[in-house]
Amino acid sequence: MSTPSQVHKVIIIGSGPAGYTAALYAARANLAPVVFAGSLSGGQLMLTTEVENFPGFINGIMGPELMESFREQAERFGAMVRYEDVIQVDFSQRPFLVATEDEEYYSHSVIIATGASAQWLGLENEARLRGRGVSSCATCDGSFFRNVEIAVIGGGDTAMEEATFLTRFASKVHVIHRRDHLRASKTMQERAFGNPKIDFIWDSVVEDVVGEETVTGLHLRNLKTGAVHTLPVSALFVAIGHHPNTELFKGQIDMDPAGYITVLENTSTNVPGVFAAGDVHDTRYKQAITAAGDGSKAALDAEKYLEEHALGVETTTAGTTPEPVTSY
Repeated sequence: MSTPSQVHKVIIIGSGPAGYTAALYAARANLAPVVFAGSLSGGQLMLTTEVENFPGFINGIMGPELMESFREQAERFGAMVRYEDVIQVDFSQRPFLVATEDEEYYSHSVIIATGASAQWLGLENEARLRGRGVSSCATCDGSFFRNVEIAVIGGGDTAMEEATFLTRFASKVHVIHRRDHLRASKTMQERAFGNPKIDFIWDSVVEDVVGEETVTGLHLRNLKTGAVHTLPVSALFVAIGHHPNTELFKGQIDMDPAGYITVLENTSTNVPGVFAAGDVHDTRYKQAITAAGDGSKAALDAEKYLEEHALGVETTTAGTTPEPVTSY
């Protein structure tokens, strides 16, 4: 791989709402950001159908269309989007190294916005019906399923919270759990058990999702008896957790035990000049609007950092690597 001569002001890794919003703000601040969108760009909204809770769209907007607008707006102000996957970073040297399969890039600051991915069941029809009745976000998709029966998979706090929220819309919510007891907190259990719209199906797993164009039911198997039956429902909400997309940064930056990036102040990480935005550190909200807000903050934090350290676009001698330093 050849070493490029240019050292960028800002490199953004990730292309969901956080990444593209960071790119928009950084571009409007004349920081000429480079965005590594990856080979599959756009984040989780690319797997979503209609988005009704993003401000400014009275009649809703399709997830991929929303992300296309994000990208075009960032590019309008000069953000450079590259559809390459980052395979290596080195935050121990300055400028920071960000490498793809074909090239190495250097930058005075980096914004990490790689997001988090929902954990799925891995069923044959689950992926095919995702966005057509299979979802991992009750807040995003719950309102589409009014006055019908739906199912939630899981036994933790997230599952109980999702199930309780979904009773606002559904006629009945079936909570399916592989054990005969929940692992959710006592408060969340009491709230769910006390809701007359929530029904519990114990010791059971989903064998597959039923439906052609949309979800019409689930094949369930009881783990104790082996009995199999079909549960008619119009939607399946999978609430068995998320995992942050941070494998690339392990050993480079501080994370919590679950792998979420630790933010020290605002969007700053333990490495000065490296910032985190969106679901890559957010263990609670996981919404497009909160991720976008994080992206704007990360760009503003990066701009302030660059100003404080008087870091402009510099050049290095082609073919050489910048010398590692401890800090500015």
